[in-house]
Amino acid sequence: MGITLKVTEDGRCFVARIMHGGMIHRQATLHVGDEIREIDGISVANRSVESLQQMLRDARGQVTFKIVPSYRSAPPACEIFVRAQFDYDPSEDDLIPCPQAGVPFKTGDILQVISKDDHNWWQARFVSSFPSFGTSSTVSLNVAGLIPSPELQEWRTACLAMERAKDHSHCMWFNRRKKYYTTKYLQKHSALFDQLDLVTYEEVMRLSQYRRKTLVLLGAHGVGRRHIKNTLIHRHPNKFAYPIPHTTRPPRKEEVDGKHYFFVSNDQMLIDIQNNEYLEYGTHEESMYGTKLETIRNIHKSGKVAILDVEPQALKVLRTAEYSPFVVFIAAPNLQGLQDPDGSLERLLRESEILRQAFGHLFDYVIVNNDIDETIVQLEQIAEKLSVCPQWLPVSWVY
Repeated sequence: MGITLKVTEDGRCFVARIMHGGMIHRQATLHVGDEIREIDGISVANRSVESLQQMLRDARGQVTFKIVPSYRSAPPACEIFVRAQFDYDPSEDDLIPCPQAGVPFKTGDILQVISKDDHNWWQARFVSSFPSFGTSSTVSLNVAGLIPSPELQEWRTACLAMERAKDHSHCMWFNRRKKYYTTKYLQKHSALFDQLDLVTYEEVMRLSQYRRKTLVLLGAHGVGRRHIKNTLIHRHPNKFAYPIPHTTRPPRKEEVDGKHYFFVSNDQMLIDIQNNEYLEYGTHEESMYGTKLETIRNIHKSGKVAILDVEPQALKVLRTAEYSPFVVFIAAPNLQGLQDPDGSLERLLRESEILRQAFGHLFDYVIVNNDIDETIVQLEQIAEKLSVCPQWLPVSWVY
């Protein structure tokens, strides 16, 4: 029927939740807050929730309810789309009111949020799986299911961190109780929340066309990003360009300023770094090197796509409408059938998995680099698709 019931301490039964798309929701016969006195003429007073659920499951044909209406005003309609930034399996969640009503999803999947009425459990429908660009805009009209709210998921993440820190005294999460008070928790442990990088959902919207200005290649060191980048620029010089680095070292013979490097003084580079004008910078053999944001913007102005093989932390600057990046993770190749005498491939796989776990919520696409030529072809095909296919974008990029 698509309803969740709750029983008060004095044995009264109330409608706690109505699942969008279910029979009760379609017929609008009950409302959240209504008190149910009888089901098919049988009193529900002092019955457990499990007993009431069984009564509803056993009901056949027409079902009658005797209720006391709540007269509660209906909450405002809510229909937004979000990109999931974590994996969720309701069958493994001890806190969900009804595991069968949960919506499983993976990082990067698109969900349509239907209701935020419950502070801890939102109602949502699954829309499309990762990677989600080019997917249909048609949304299934199936019954919505439950997903943890951002507050609930943040609390869960914080409690896991506290458990790892062996601090159980302030966290009652893992006692498997069904009661939780996230508001009090958030206030009490705001310092812990500030230290954690908490990600849950990102509100998105679907545009039929959108020009990506930057192609970001992420991956473990040694996975082949530089070769991929150079090959794409060599094959498509009118489409792709790499931002020429700035450096404080003196030019070598036959090096041209503005072609091989931009040569600047040490003082000038330090001033520009102080003014946050560099995306990345570092020191090598007592000289400084860096990628200036202005260089990236100049590539955009020329009509080309800037290709960057940067560290994941650079996405904190790049992931805005100004740079409009499409982030591709180049994953390490599978070990099956490959020789690995020095263990370098195993190290690559290990580092690749660490990056995926830490930054997977920022990826737009993942390519396993089993064959570098095939990887390059895939990237060329993706670049073509991006110019014509619909895309799900962060709302902050549009408004």
